[in-house]
Parts: sequence; structure tokens; C-alpha cells
Amino acid sequence: MQPQVLIVGAGPTGLALALGLEKQGVPFRIIDKNKGPGEASRAMAVHARTLEFYRQFGFADEIVQLGIPVQQVQIYKDNKQRAKMNFGHIGKGLSPFPFVLSFPQDEHERILINQLKAKGVCIEWDTKLISFHQEEDRVHVITTKQGIEEKNHYAYLCGCDGAHSSVRKGLGFDFAGGTYKQVFYVADVLSETPIDGLQLKLFKDGFGLIFPIRTSNSLRLISLVPQALLDKKSEINFTEIVPYIEANLGVHTNKVNWFSTYKVHHRVSEHFRKGRVFIAGDAGHVHSPVGGQGMNTGIGDAINLSWKLAAVLKEKAKEEILDSYEDERMDFAKNLVATTDRMFSGIVGKGFSAKMLREVLIPYVVPKVTGVSSIRRKLFKSVSQIRIHYRNSMLSTGMTGAIHGGDRLPWIYGQGIDNFKPLQTFDWQFHVYGEVKGDLRELAKTTTIPLHEFPWKESMREAGINPGSMFLIRPDGYVALADSGQDIKKVKAYLDGLKVVQS
Repeated sequence: MQPQVLIVGAGPTGLALALGLEKQGVPFRIIDKNKGPGEASRAMAVHARTLEFYRQFGFADEIVQLGIPVQQVQIYKDNKQRAKMNFGHIGKGLSPFPFVLSFPQDEHERILINQLKAKGVCIEWDTKLISFHQEEDRVHVITTKQGIEEKNHYAYLCGCDGAHSSVRKGLGFDFAGGTYKQVFYVADVLSETPIDGLQLKLFKDGFGLIFPIRTSNSLRLISLVPQALLDKKSEINFTEIVPYIEANLGVHTNKVNWFSTYKVHHRVSEHFRKGRVFIAGDAGHVHSPVGGQGMNTGIGDAINLSWKLAAVLKEKAKEEILDSYEDERMDFAKNLVATTDRMFSGIVGKGFSAKMLREVLIPYVVPKVTGVSSIRRKLFKSVSQIRIHYRNSMLSTGMTGAIHGGDRLPWIYGQGIDNFKPLQTFDWQFHVYGEVKGDLRELAKTTTIPLHEFPWKESMREAGINPGSMFLIRPDGYVALADSGQDIKKVKAYLDGLKVVQS
């Protein structure tokens, strides 16, 4: 079958986009200029919202079993422990995955690749995008595969090809922002140093993170290359960094599996779409690694875009819904870049406020306030990305209780109920919490949109849901329409307005 979408880039964002399209039966092609999957990676954190998406695809449990849920975060100042924060099940009751999962990006990518391979999808490695141009109904693309030029056309082109995206450059989008002067290093090492949970090490010239990896005595180290080394030479090898690892991180290394240095940017593209061409992930936004948000944000872009492309290509919604992709993802990207920039600048800065952040707020104040249950819940919602909403989107309307159109559907679990289980169809559906009215039941039959009825429980009120509330849920688990009265006129107007149909 002729591919309708070309995905450029087979990192986590491109792979997630491919999985989303495959789930909905959209033929596509995914290419990558590299000769194979990455072996050296930086991202470690897999957050709850990402795992919720993977649950929709049926393989979240596999990743959880291979990763390590972060049970505690230890904060050190000059190699002396100042605080220990319990993060085990910090999001209890808020998500099926109430934790932060530590799982290396290279292993993460292999899982996604294997998921695609099991469905008969192979990534075309060593295949480079050369150029593209758009017409009204297609995108013409020139690629080279192992040096041989190919010309093809597709309905849509998606650039998931990283910070140096050839797709973004081909669109001529400005990538406003800057580059931090600091240079990071990342290393996978074997060490006998006992590490329990994630460790944040603060020291005079910066900070470092230590993650245990499932393999025995394996650690992932992320920190800053000392300026004293950079002043001497631009190319740094692992042997030269070892004394600083021992002095600043308190880790004695026996062997290094791989080591890399890199600079971090903080940039957002001026647009995420032009006509039939889209960008996602690092191609559209990059920022410091503070909070472990980058990879998860790219995956969120991919899921958002995948169902919308599928809906248009399968004639299940009008083409205008594609306008919502940039609107929904751009604001979050800008806020994320600004927030991580402030945090990173504060940690590595030289002024009084930065000193207070490193020496007082992070090691002493933050651990105390994160012991308060309400603050722990807010922290989890923010870091896990379950707080992301699209209330101002063209696809969002209505409210009932505390739930607005555009919110992530709250997770309701217990007493035989798990309202996230039906989301595995990755399609439109009705949810009613309480008794379903007859005319809504009839409308669901007429439109063939699945209707899921959940008997009323008081625990639902705690999640912000009122008795009798009706939600029209998008394929990605966000509320499209919220209504307290199950008003089918509103539902019909919404479905007709977007030409939403069920296959």
C-alpha cells in the first residue's frame, strides 16, 4: 500500500508517531539518516503521561518491568547528604503509573522499534532526506538510500529529525533561542559505589545526576564538564573526566561502556506546521535536561499529531483539525523551555539568587515542602505531564464539575472500574459517570461511537467529576466535550462541526 505519511527521524518522537499511525491503519514510511539505532543516549526519565500513551498501545508494562521506578531522590551538597525525598508512588490515585521511571533512551528506542517490527514495520536506516516541496494535495520528496536517489510523494511529511532538523530548515522556520555555554557529559559506567535511587549532587561549579540502571553495578552519570578542562582543550575523553567524577559525584568507576559530551540549547521553532509538513520533538523545541521533560514532550507531540493525521486521512474528521496541532503543543513547548531555562540558569549561575538556590532552597527547603501531600500531588502532576491541557483549543468545549474540555481524562480506578482501559482502542468514545440518558444511548448507536457507562462512586467527585457527567473523549485520552446534562444537541453540533465519524 502506498505510504501516505513520510516520517523523517527514528528517535523516540518518530517511533511514537509511527506507532500511532500503525495503530490506526495509516500506511507510512519512516526513515533515518543514521546507520542504525542510537547506542549512546541522554534521556533517562519516562513519565506517567508517556506510559499512559503506551498503555493505549499495549506495551507499557513491558517498559515498566525493564526500567526502575524512582523510589527516592537523595540531594547531596559537596558530597554530604542533605536530604532524602520519598518519591515512591508519589502520584498514587492520579495515574496507573504513579512514579517516575528510570529507563535509558537507547533501550527505550529498542522497545519501540521491536513493537513496530512485530507489526511488520521496518525502519529504513541510512536513508537521508535531500529536499521536498509542497503542492496543494501532496508533498514531493527526494531522498537518498545508501547513496541511491529516490523521488516519491506523500500526503504529509513529518520532521522528527532532531535539533538540527533538515525538515525545519527546509521550511525556513526561525529556531529562536540560544545555546548554554556549559558542556555536559553523559556516561554509562560500571561501579561498585552503592547507589540507591536517583542522586542529585550539588557542588561549587555545578551539579550532577546519578541514575542506577537495571544491569548489575551499572550507573548513568550526567554532569557538567569542568570549565578548567574546557579551557585547556575542546575534545574531552573519559579518562580526563574521571578525577572530577570521583571528586564531585563520589563515584569510583571500574569501566566505562560509553561516554559523550554535548551542548544544550534552549530554542522553540516559530511554527510547528506549514501546509502539509509538520515538525515534532527536538525539531520544534529543545531545552535543558532539568526535569527530564524533553523526550516525553516529543512523544506527546507525536501522539497528538498521529491521531489527527489519521482522522483526516481516513476521512473521520475535517482537515481543519490539523490546525489544532500547533495551537495545542506550541504553548506548552514555550512554557517548558522558559521554565527549564530559569531552573538551569539558577543552578549553574554565579549570583546571590543562584547561590541561595543551590545552598538553601534545593538541599533544605524543597525536601521539606515536598513532604506535604498537596504539594507532592502538584509536583507529580507537573513533572509527569498529566497536568497538560488544551482548554483553549478549537477541539475543546464545555465543562462539568472541575473538568473542562481539553483536560486529560482523570483516572478513576477501584471497585471494578478502570476508566482508562477503554482508551486502548485509540478512538473517539463517550464516557458517562452515573446513569446514561436514553437519547445519548441512542445517539451512540447511531454514530457507532462506543459508550462507556461507569456506575457513580463518590471517589469520582474527588477527581472533579459530578454525577451524570458526560465526556466525549478524543483518541489521545483528552476530553473534547464535557457536559453535565448529556445534552445531545451539543454533542451533535460538535460532531457535525468537526465532521467526526466513527469507522
